[in-house]
Amino acid sequence: MTTNFHQVVTLVVLAAAIVLFLSERGSPALVSMLTILTLGIAGVLTQHEVFWGFSQPVIFTIIAVLIMTKALERTAVTDKLGEWILRVGGRSEKRLLTAVMLGGAAMSFFMNNIAALAVLMPSVITVSRKANISQRRVLMPLAFATLLGGVCTLLTTTNLVASAVLRQYNLPDFGLLTFLPVGVPMMLAGTIFMVFWGRRLLPAQSAREDQSKPRPAAAGDLAQVYYLGEYLFRVRVGASSRLVGQTLAELRFRERYHVTVAAIEHNGTIRHSPTSQTRLTGGDVLVLVGEMEEFVFCDPEPDMELLPLADWREWEHQKLEAYGILMAEAVLSPRSRLVGTTLRRSHFGEKFGMTVLSILRGGRRIYAGLADLPLEFGDALLLQGPREQLTVLRDDPDLILLTRGEEVPVKVPAKGRLSMVIFVGALTAAMCNVLPIAEALLLGAMIMVITGILRMEEAFEAVEWRVVFLVAGMLTLGFAMIKTGAAAVVGHQLVHVLGPLGPEAVLIGLMLLTLAFSQALKGSAVCAVLVPVAIETGREMGLNPRSLAMGVALASSMAFLTPFGHPVNLLVQGQGHYRIRDYFRVGLPLVIVCMVVTLLVMRVFWPLQ
Repeated sequence: MTTNFHQVVTLVVLAAAIVLFLSERGSPALVSMLTILTLGIAGVLTQHEVFWGFSQPVIFTIIAVLIMTKALERTAVTDKLGEWILRVGGRSEKRLLTAVMLGGAAMSFFMNNIAALAVLMPSVITVSRKANISQRRVLMPLAFATLLGGVCTLLTTTNLVASAVLRQYNLPDFGLLTFLPVGVPMMLAGTIFMVFWGRRLLPAQSAREDQSKPRPAAAGDLAQVYYLGEYLFRVRVGASSRLVGQTLAELRFRERYHVTVAAIEHNGTIRHSPTSQTRLTGGDVLVLVGEMEEFVFCDPEPDMELLPLADWREWEHQKLEAYGILMAEAVLSPRSRLVGTTLRRSHFGEKFGMTVLSILRGGRRIYAGLADLPLEFGDALLLQGPREQLTVLRDDPDLILLTRGEEVPVKVPAKGRLSMVIFVGALTAAMCNVLPIAEALLLGAMIMVITGILRMEEAFEAVEWRVVFLVAGMLTLGFAMIKTGAAAVVGHQLVHVLGPLGPEAVLIGLMLLTLAFSQALKGSAVCAVLVPVAIETGREMGLNPRSLAMGVALASSMAFLTPFGHPVNLLVQGQGHYRIRDYFRVGLPLVIVCMVVTLLVMRVFWPLQ
């Protein structure tokens, strides 16, 4: 099969996009947009075809699912469901793991995987601490469970993209529950593996410090979790110090001394979480968080006198929290605008009204230089501030609040049932073919806005626009591969290599290729590129193209081998202090189990011939 100029350009652009994705030189959404613009400039696509992906129903389905998920969160439906699921977990590791995995998978049936994880993770952390079970034993299984549950219905992004590509070929697309006969056995097999064997491969300790220090029994002992007492010290401001009369903002403690002011003692009273406008007076005693040696180095002509901290445990338990002031924990969300910026540039304190005492990154607790430290996805922040600010934190899309409690009110009480009725009604309309899936779900999302469950501004904030742009661009790239015949060229080469080994070998080859790319690239991007290849391969060999497309879609969700394959893996990496090899050690046998079960079940429900 010969190739023409447009095919060559399309394949070169595809290769360049893969390199950029892997190198992380730019955001996936940016790479996606540059890809389709390049195809337009090169003449491969017309002006209208460049933006073809944005007009596809899959885009509106993704938007609708994200909006309705946000509405369920806002009415506390997801919280109550998560609490009910975990209530049956008890204190047995095996029982808790079973509840966590089945609950996470069930919530991912009809929710975005990341949203399902965000809902359950705080409760899972709380329950594991109360049961004295290491977070490392439950967080990775929870992340894997959301991926396994997502394959069971159409509503995960990779399955939606695969269905959209089928529509491009004028083939019957996948329905809402088309994946159920294959996805459920795969999910159950993965859960059984993790509960009875995979958990033996999970690391037993959460960090080096855990080997020498007891874990706290209560979820509220965040100071102990972060070992804050080791980094607490007190200093007194002298009566003649040049600091007297200046505000904390003017003194810039974080930038100048690399410490955080956690509290101020003044005339026997304690002011917790002081604001940037707090003015110092002679005799004030500051409680600081950071490296004492570094502080002394940064204060060569002492303006402050070091004082002994008689019992840091008293400070850790009693004096860092008070009536109206508490400590909380939050992680950066996948679409967080804080990623890549710093606390100072983002005006974190002014925006959220909370002080960051420490940052947990990949098992390492950071206390010094917080103001100018670029934040990374998956960072966990130890916060101190007014209790009422928890509501602000919980509603902000940049953060996932890990602290739960009665102090966080439900924004729209009494509308939980209504939101569930609307959600179930939209799904029923889609399943019964009353309306196309995109229309049914988008109508449900709009009804939630009309009924006051969400404001339109909140609906816009709920949408992961970077995912929307990525999927739209990759769909257009897939369209270019179909239009130019580039997909047929790649499919022909695949047939040439694997065809003599038989149809099963072709399916396995496609799934392994998908699996390899999905460990580092977005699954939706992999699907948009490889599903056209699968369809062209099926056509050339006389196989069922929808079966091959199904195999690619399922394999793209098996992102268990690295933390980079899916945002849910990255979200739990820092909290669980996992290393890359932990994912590979647990994920490789899980992938094998899922592949074997998928191939066996597909023979029954999705035969190749």
